[in-house]
Amino acid sequence: MSDYFVGMEAAWLVREVESVDDAIGVAVSEAGRRLNDAGLEYVEVEVGGTTCPACGEPFDSAFVAAGTAIVALTLEMEVFDADGEDHAARIAKSEVGPALRDTPIEVVHTAEVDETDDET
Repeated sequence: MSDYFVGMEAAWLVREVESVDDAIGVAVSEAGRRLNDAGLEYVEVEVGGTTCPACGEPFDSAFVAAGTAIVALTLEMEVFDADGEDHAARIAKSEVGPALRDTPIEVVHTAEVDETDDET
């Protein structure tokens, strides 16, 4: 069994906002509060990024229309003692999913943690 780093993406809906910055702040705050309330303080929450197709520069992944926003959030956590990448992904979704109910969540990457990094 190995430890894995799992990255997930969540689509967070924010109502009654006027700007992208407000939407991002509300989304990260609400998601963080729900995770902390569920005892999942170890899950890292950040705004997701999108690459501009024209210039290749990254920008925050959020869109506001008619006072409603959708914000892509990146959720990252370490899963211990999993049988493989698929098992680690299922464990991560099963831990985060109930805390963020009614929120679409997708695993975007899974990587085995190199144990030698922790010893230095």
